[in-house]
Amino acid sequence: MNQTIEDLKSRRSIRKFKDEQISDEDLNTILETGTYAPTGRGAQSPKIIVIQNPDTIKEFSQWNRSFFPTEVPDDLDPFYGAKTLLIVLADSELPTYVEDGSSVLCVLVNAAHAIGVGSCWIHRARDEFSSQKGKELLKEWGIPESYEGIGHVVLGYPDMESPKPLPRKEDYIQFVD
Repeated sequence: MNQTIEDLKSRRSIRKFKDEQISDEDLNTILETGTYAPTGRGAQSPKIIVIQNPDTIKEFSQWNRSFFPTEVPDDLDPFYGAKTLLIVLADSELPTYVEDGSSVLCVLVNAAHAIGVGSCWIHRARDEFSSQKGKELLKEWGIPESYEGIGHVVLGYPDMESPKPLPRKEDYIQFVD
């Protein structure tokens, strides 16, 4: 089978990582690949924010957890102890910004898998960056307020076997005339 097809079919969300930072070479490969994600009209509106400082990741983890719809244990880490956090933002002034950011997220997780890095797409970035704190961070980072959070990707070397895929549902594909 074609390697790209095999990678797409075998990628799984990883939720347990080794206590080791990914290499700069692996990170740069994943990031560069993410910049080739398809975007509406080729506008390339998304931005990828990279965070590797453990204290900053912990702060973002606590912030992300605050947007859970129900009470969660204090020790729950929505970033699963990953040593690298990517945040994808996209410019809401473009009509395809959600799709553009989602496309980048898809490419990032698949690029990571292709080179042996584990990843997991994490939600609640929209909640984070629509808040006052999020708007202040955008300003601090020199990013226009029109940018919205689309999602996070956590990266690390897997400390587990790849989970098995769930069976595909019967009506996933439907042909119509």
